[in-house]
Amino acid sequence: MENKKCLTCNEYTSCKDSLSSWFFFIIAIIATVAIRVVTVLTHLNPVYAKIAWYIGITGFFIFFVYKFRVGQERAKHISQRNLISKINNKKQLSDEDYSLMGEILCALTSKKERINYLIIFGLSAVALVLAVYMDFIR
Repeated sequence: MENKKCLTCNEYTSCKDSLSSWFFFIIAIIATVAIRVVTVLTHLNPVYAKIAWYIGITGFFIFFVYKFRVGQERAKHISQRNLISKINNKKQLSDEDYSLMGEILCALTSKKERINYLIIFGLSAVALVLAVYMDFIR
């Protein structure tokens, strides 16, 4: 893929992740871990459980505000460029249209996103098993 300037992220559309996307990815991972340890910490020390809960909720709030803003920005550019209509009507796309499409496809194929889902799934399963053990078996 050519290295054309990305319309909404100020990075190149060669599917390189921006520094800010890594920053928010790390916030999401911390939030995920924090929320998943709340049940365990509740049994060990309720103060630590409350701290973990606040860290998790705050982290998710920050992460999802970021994701919402990125999504809104992309949707605005898609609308402004009338991209959906161009594609549905098989009209010629400009270089900027291709650049935007490249950015969107890069975002959809991000390994960070899949890793994030895998971590959320895995930690949720562990947290569920630990919660059942601590609440009912122990």
